[in-house]
Amino acid sequence: MDFLNSIWLIPLFPLAGALVMLLLGRKLDPQHRSDVAEAPGLPHLPDEEHHANHQALQEPGTFHAGEPHPHSPFKRAIISVLCPGMVLVSFLLSLGAVIQLAASSEKVHEVIKFTWLAGLPFITQHGALARFAADFGFLLDPLSAVMILVVTFVGFLIHVYSVGYMGHEGGYYRFFGYLNLFVFFMLMLVLANNYALMFVGWEGVGLCSYLLIGFYFHKKSAADAGKKAFIVNRIGDAGFILGMLLMFAVVGSVRFLDVNAALAHMTPEASFGVLSAIALLLFIGATGKSAQFPLYVWLPDAMEGPTPVSALIHAATMVTAGVYMVARSNALYRLAPESSTIVAVVGAFTAILAASIALTQNDIKRVLAYSTVSQLGYMFMAAGVGAYWVAIFHLYTHAFFKALLFLGSGSVIHAMSGEQDMRRMGGLRKKIPVTYRTMLIGTLAIAGIPGLAGFFSKDEILWQTWSNGFPIVYVVGVITAFMTAFYMWRLMAMTFFGEPRMDEHTAAHIHESPKTMTVPLMVLAAGSALGGWVGVPKLWSVFPEGFRALEHWLGYVLEPAHAAEAAAEGAHGEAGLEWALMGLSIALAFAGIYAAYLLYQKRPFVKEPLQALGPLYRGSLTKWKVDEIYDFLFVNGLAKGGGTVLSKFDARVVDGGVNGAGWLTRSTSKISIWWDTWIVDGAVRLSSFLVKVSSYPVRILQTGSVQSYALVFVIGIVAIFGYYLVR
Repeated sequence: MDFLNSIWLIPLFPLAGALVMLLLGRKLDPQHRSDVAEAPGLPHLPDEEHHANHQALQEPGTFHAGEPHPHSPFKRAIISVLCPGMVLVSFLLSLGAVIQLAASSEKVHEVIKFTWLAGLPFITQHGALARFAADFGFLLDPLSAVMILVVTFVGFLIHVYSVGYMGHEGGYYRFFGYLNLFVFFMLMLVLANNYALMFVGWEGVGLCSYLLIGFYFHKKSAADAGKKAFIVNRIGDAGFILGMLLMFAVVGSVRFLDVNAALAHMTPEASFGVLSAIALLLFIGATGKSAQFPLYVWLPDAMEGPTPVSALIHAATMVTAGVYMVARSNALYRLAPESSTIVAVVGAFTAILAASIALTQNDIKRVLAYSTVSQLGYMFMAAGVGAYWVAIFHLYTHAFFKALLFLGSGSVIHAMSGEQDMRRMGGLRKKIPVTYRTMLIGTLAIAGIPGLAGFFSKDEILWQTWSNGFPIVYVVGVITAFMTAFYMWRLMAMTFFGEPRMDEHTAAHIHESPKTMTVPLMVLAAGSALGGWVGVPKLWSVFPEGFRALEHWLGYVLEPAHAAEAAAEGAHGEAGLEWALMGLSIALAFAGIYAAYLLYQKRPFVKEPLQALGPLYRGSLTKWKVDEIYDFLFVNGLAKGGGTVLSKFDARVVDGGVNGAGWLTRSTSKISIWWDTWIVDGAVRLSSFLVKVSSYPVRILQTGSVQSYALVFVIGIVAIFGYYLVR
């Protein structure tokens, strides 16, 4: 099979699954009336507790007490096979296409089906004639190859996990329909051959995040979280659109290959210019999708959706879109050094800000959510300093251990009957051993312990920031690495070690998750342990070049092209310095774990040890009041307050102007009526009266009677003759 020319089929299989579910799924999965519909005033359980109560309290044959369960096991099995199967087919097609691409001499393959946007002619900034056009086309190169394998493989495992996790939930068909749709749009995003088609996938994943975060839409917090994600991302998307249109105005195309070819003839900007503006606008879009400061606030609330949704958003789909877009636009960012510096600085600030918040959070999913924001900051740090392949390397390793950690947290919540507060956990290590062991691997991987996936990518990011001349960014990175190791081991210690702190009822029902949930955990654990060995540092020269396959593979698209990167490559010769920096990052990782061990594992957990930090602890616990500041400035200030000001402006100025214009019109109309009545009409009437008076003598003579005229004629003749006779 010619997989390369069939890459356009890769996203269509998940789309087919989504269409079947959303159009016909209700027949496969009939829905009972919800408790909310029957009794709208009932209080709602948290989504995870709602899920766990279904798992723990419902017998397979009942839905509500005494009522037959409306779900057919056979029909649900169709959903359970069809939707994961569609993603599996996409993965197999992706794998075949990547293998054929690797065997090809050309590492870029483009398939264009038709032109779906065709605009009018346009004069570019340089005076050239261009026509805005966007193909329904697909581009497979080493960069998109990595992305489609990550999306389809991790996405498939999350689908399989969801079969067990959502097995007793209502809306089963709807959930899998949204999940398939999410994968479809993400595949469209990463396979698109132009920015316009990428934007379709970009907006699509935003829509799906809204649908899945707000999956439990009867719950206000979930509905609000979905709206928050949707609105915050619209801000970033506005930047993306403006950047794309400005790019067309300058380059004359939005097709990746054409844009790169045009940019290849340009020189880097010495100061902030139009290319920097394009790069910055596109990065604004990335801050929305990839949850960077200041648009990161939606991602921690995304945990309101079911746990598989969190795993899909945080690991394999939406939040990686911004990183991919910046890497895809690397030719642009190389020419815009000032914008690239902004990318690195924003990434560093976001990384340490989110890590500082994760230190004190007690909700297991919220810790992981802020961890994702922090790790995305690392990716942008790498991209900002020009190490684009390293950013994608960390994206790839992060997909394994973050999906593992989120799905593992879902397994913990499942075992704990819906409890998410780590202060009410403890002692779970022996009760759910598979979950514990797999989460342990994920925790050590994200902490940067040598040999595991996270170590290789994170250490390479730190080295690139230092060697490319960003020492402050490097310092922020190593501090964040220490904090990451600390809060992740804090999570492990509070969850799996120490004395149990849950109530007796919860303790009696603790059990390991089913195979549909634990097998994906084990596969992801293997990826978290071994996935980094395709990017071994050059410093480890004992390993052959095959252990650096990812760098060589991505080098076809993201190869170093400017002096800073070339210097970074040469700096690998400074073996002593690199070994020292590597040793420092390893030491900080172990130090973070050991500090968390002393505070949370060695002694019984009674009170939060970090409370001793006083205001720093309270600031971290309250997320530095960022949400409250945004509420004050933008929600209550700019939106509601601005709405009040605009309402008053509308009432007093706009309506006042309309009412004033009406009053003025009425007043002028009265003057006009008086003038018309007394002056214009008076003049007309006076002139008619004068004509009437002056015409009276004439009217006496001019009667219109022929006899009168004859009589006057005769009298006139007689008078004339009489005059002459008398004379």
